[in-house]
Amino acid sequence: MERDVFPRVACLQMPLHQGDLAANLNELRKMLAAARFSADTLVVLPELWASGFDYANIGTLADQTPHVLAELQEKAAQSRIWFAGSLLERQETQESREISNSLFVVGPEGVIGRYQKQHLFRPWQEDRYLTAGKEAQAVQTPFGPIGALVCYDLRFPELSRRQVFAGARLLVVSAQWPRVRTDHWRILLQARAVENQAFVVACNGSGQVPGGELAGHSMIIDPSGRVLAEADAQPAVIRTELKGADLDAVRSRFCSVAERPWYGQNSDKVLEQQVLLERLRPLRAQGSRIVFTNGCFDLLHAGHVSYLEEARRCGDCLVIGLNSDRSVQALKGPSRPVNGEGPRARVLAALGCVDFVVLFDEDTPRRLITHLLPDILVKGADWSEEQIAGAAEVKAAGGRIERIAFTCPTSTTGIIDKIVASVCG
Repeated sequence: MERDVFPRVACLQMPLHQGDLAANLNELRKMLAAARFSADTLVVLPELWASGFDYANIGTLADQTPHVLAELQEKAAQSRIWFAGSLLERQETQESREISNSLFVVGPEGVIGRYQKQHLFRPWQEDRYLTAGKEAQAVQTPFGPIGALVCYDLRFPELSRRQVFAGARLLVVSAQWPRVRTDHWRILLQARAVENQAFVVACNGSGQVPGGELAGHSMIIDPSGRVLAEADAQPAVIRTELKGADLDAVRSRFCSVAERPWYGQNSDKVLEQQVLLERLRPLRAQGSRIVFTNGCFDLLHAGHVSYLEEARRCGDCLVIGLNSDRSVQALKGPSRPVNGEGPRARVLAALGCVDFVVLFDEDTPRRLITHLLPDILVKGADWSEEQIAGAAEVKAAGGRIERIAFTCPTSTTGIIDKIVASVCG
């Protein structure tokens, strides 16, 4: 019989000791020994349960994560159980050494998947010390795919929606949610269950941490929003059995998860400068970070798309300044652009990472940038900051400059040369 959901789930609501790896591991061992979980139980742990948000020692603590995962695997193998909970994870790349808040799924054979926290909580300075994840994919397990969220991610329903649409029937949440917002915790967890018609298993921490007192109240919720088990604020273990048939019964009446309509017209993203300013005003008022970059984007290719995705990750709203046909001709010569400004704008607007497209007619976007004053100005890493039009104005207004490397060797000129060579050949 195909297994589509873990038959048993539990939350290990631990007291958290900031920066004390040994104390947290001892809490885990003690609670596991007392709980004596049955085989094939998924045990969900709190956010950063082994370390807490000890930024002063974040690198040292992240380096201990492989040892923590090894112990989880050992415990999983001993009892034939599974774990899901977040830990600090060091990301080694050629350019940098970054640390993420990653939810690991660990079974008897070791780590089978991970999810990196997407939304970093600025009031706790996560964005200063941690790197946000770039993917929100479901984690594949022998019991079917599971969706994952880490604490603040709970407030962004599009994340769980994407994972459930891809087949997840169970959502796990690993959190350090504060007591002052306990009501939000309970409401949002039930909302995620109801809107996704999925089981939700959410484990919170317990006790006092430097950021305040944690709410506890770990919960297990069925696809109709009914609470199957809930802890109070004290350290606790809650558990229950799950039946895939209960989920099937909820979805048999109607299945809103299956519906994924496409809203609006992407051509609506292409705006005149004054209209764009009006659209940006409420975004600025609510604290959204406006990102700006510019280019000709003639014959849009994979290199452009990768660059624009990275630009979008720098903030909350991406504005593209697009060179007009006259501006492109001044820069590239009379044979360019290959595509006119209207088609180029329309294709850019169809990209999910792009929020607005605005044309400018000058040789550089300096006047447009000075008019918009984005929070983040993005340009390719091959440009020095002194060469970037509008950089001085953005920095004077309190913004910052981001230089992004092109990771794809494709170029519009190269594509044109290849086409010409093939025709002439």
